[in-house]
Amino acid sequence: MSRYSVPMLLSSVALAACVSLAHAEPLRANVVSFQTTATQEVTQDLLAVTLQANREGAQAAEVQSGLKQALDAALTEAKRSAQAGAMEVRTGYFAINPRYGNNGRINGWQGTAQLVLEGTDTTRISQTAGKLNQLNVVNVSYGLSRALREQHESALTADAINRFRSRASELAKNFGFTGYSLGEVNVQTGEPGFQGRPMMMSMRAKGADVAEAALPVEPGKGVLTVTVSGQVVLSK
Repeated sequence: MSRYSVPMLLSSVALAACVSLAHAEPLRANVVSFQTTATQEVTQDLLAVTLQANREGAQAAEVQSGLKQALDAALTEAKRSAQAGAMEVRTGYFAINPRYGNNGRINGWQGTAQLVLEGTDTTRISQTAGKLNQLNVVNVSYGLSRALREQHESALTADAINRFRSRASELAKNFGFTGYSLGEVNVQTGEPGFQGRPMMMSMRAKGADVAEAALPVEPGKGVLTVTVSGQVVLSK
């Protein structure tokens, strides 16, 4: 490298830095960034119960036939109680897989078929699940229906925005300013920590009436949050 190379290189770097600074966004004065959050504890209202049939056999067709028979019978029974919004009925996971022996060869087949009951009428769902003796309950979960979530989020959003505006006015006053103008603001919603309560699954005895056969369920609670974050420009 010649003795002129280093100064020329430094000059190029300095020129590039000047160009970058010239195109950089100018710093804004009197800008404050902060966030506010509104929260509310909500009881879950959407229940989903997953029921499952398991079959094994020497032939895949035999297993498939057994699953289909159990699922068709359960679907027919469940649809009698179905009602839009209150309880929806749908099929879930369905699979047939080979079963292997100790020698690594296929010695049979096993399959699984699932049926899902979901809705806001927990009594209807739990009683229907209790009557489907062809299937076993494998999962019970709770969540929030879209209607209830939107209802709470609307009120929480208004609360979070009011908190943001109040905090902005407070900050302006504390810094010796008379007011503020809004900069970039973001509104985010969240549903953390919703957990269903543990429950015991009772055995369903033959001949039991509907009330006795109903699946015992109980909703959990969680906290809905709406967070407003952003910037305000303080003004005299």
